[in-house]
Amino acid sequence: MSKLPKDFYLQVDVVSLSKQLLGKILFTKEGKTITAGIITETEAYAGEIDKASHAFGGRRTSRTETMYAEGGISYVYLCYGMYSLFNVVTNQKDIPHAVLVRAIQPIEGIEKILQRRKSEKLKKGLTTGPGKVSLALGINFRSHNAQNLSGNKIWIEDRGIIIPERLINKGPRIGVDYAGEDAKLPYRFWVNEKENI
Repeated sequence: MSKLPKDFYLQVDVVSLSKQLLGKILFTKEGKTITAGIITETEAYAGEIDKASHAFGGRRTSRTETMYAEGGISYVYLCYGMYSLFNVVTNQKDIPHAVLVRAIQPIEGIEKILQRRKSEKLKKGLTTGPGKVSLALGINFRSHNAQNLSGNKIWIEDRGIIIPERLINKGPRIGVDYAGEDAKLPYRFWVNEKENI
């Protein structure tokens, strides 16, 4: 029951790290309210060489600059001007690797999560999809971008959950057809939703 150490985020292999995040727990704190969920789906983005990455070709803009920070901070951006999507920045400074968290299994602050998702009960698909993850945990790009993931606003813990290899799937990322051949890379990892971790 401890926050992930800095060294975890500094790993050079973003694809391996993306898989390692499965089973870790993403927390947010708003006032005195804590909400959390087990990470069950991720996608790796390999920076300047990855055509699906915001930083492909060395793009450094006001939006992508967060990706160039040293690993261990959050990269939250707006998608379609509506949805805040949460990413984990990894690797060394100036290597813009990131992992998108695509799904969680809620475990703490359930009542608040249901309130945010306007639902009366936990049901299939409620926190599957990166926009839904952020809605459930109250993540928004204005408050949560470039936050230290060892802080007390948004963080990730390791509580010793080991997901058996047989339950982990891998395949191409979603919604990155613009990336050509890179869209086919098996950089997405997920645990079957029917599995209760």
